[in-house]
Amino acid sequence: MKNNKLVQKEKMSISQEVSIIGKAFVNGLKRILGEKLHGAYIYGAAAFPDAVPTGDIDFHVILKSGLTDSERSELEMFHESLAEKYPPLGGDMDGYYILLDDARREAPPRSQMWGCATDDSWALHREHIRAGRHIVLYGQEPTEIYPPASWSEIESALYGELDYVEKHLHEYPDYCILNLCRLIYSFETRDVSVSKAQTSDWACDALPEWKRHIELARKSYARQVTAEEKKFMLAEVGALLEFARTRIERACQKGRQQSTPADG
Repeated sequence: MKNNKLVQKEKMSISQEVSIIGKAFVNGLKRILGEKLHGAYIYGAAAFPDAVPTGDIDFHVILKSGLTDSERSELEMFHESLAEKYPPLGGDMDGYYILLDDARREAPPRSQMWGCATDDSWALHREHIRAGRHIVLYGQEPTEIYPPASWSEIESALYGELDYVEKHLHEYPDYCILNLCRLIYSFETRDVSVSKAQTSDWACDALPEWKRHIELARKSYARQVTAEEKKFMLAEVGALLEFARTRIERACQKGRQQSTPADG
């Protein structure tokens, strides 16, 4: 039988996993990209070391110039090797390879990889990064690159997140429940530099009628949910979406009223 010290040594925290994968990631980027690499940053859940486990690793790689077909091919193989060597997080790296000139602009940038996808949550990602919710793997501080986002940009990106939730309710009910908590919180407070763990804690107190849903979503993230509990989440997540839409619309109306000068 293994002793307790050995068992503890084998159990690695999420932050340790992210650190190990991050080092391997940046070493591979240097090898493949050389002087073309300007910066590499992790943001999102992996940069919030709190109670909800990390489902993936969000990243931006900043490039001084565009990728060649050969570099794209090498990067594809490199990501496959990360998935093999560091499961499961190594295979759940979700990010964008962005030109430096594009990263300095307010318009959502197009990635140099994977079908040139656009970072539609660009305003939210900039706010997270500028608020210090990031990990620098390589390069200068990203706050010296990324421009601040206006509330209108942030609001548009938040609505994009809400649309994503609506389209994926029955694929990822746990994610949708926790993200709806975060969306309600962000629309009502105009604070977007928060994690799902922080806002789910807030929602358990502020929205007690949804406490069971939130607790099951967090349990699901820890891979401890039962089939019956998942069935409950699937059945209820649509109702939470409608509740969230009502709260969000109320918050937006209040914001518009406060920004409109009084008559007279």
